[in-house]
Amino acid sequence: MSIVKINVLTVPEEQRETLEKRFASRAGAVEGSDGFEWFELLRPVEGTDSYLVYTRWRSEEDFQAWMAGPMQAAHRPAAAGGEQPKPAASASTLWSFEVVQQAAPKQD
Repeated sequence: MSIVKINVLTVPEEQRETLEKRFASRAGAVEGSDGFEWFELLRPVEGTDSYLVYTRWRSEEDFQAWMAGPMQAAHRPAAAGGEQPKPAASASTLWSFEVVQQAAPKQD
């Protein structure tokens, strides 16, 4: 069964637009990765300053391979000697789950 990784990002209100723009600029960066199944960036509506970055993978090994390769490359400075921009999130926690049940809309 698939696995789900949810990165919980604490994002101050003044950094929300920055975070969303950074994710938008990397659109497509994960979709071609072996074992990748799904991605969603979830914006908080009320009562929290935590964004959820939801990814679903075929296996833990596929997720780890992405973490060791393409994800590392995506977080490097754009040019040699360039500086990383200041993180938009002030904290991050990674949650891991196995998918044990799932449902999809019924087809007519």
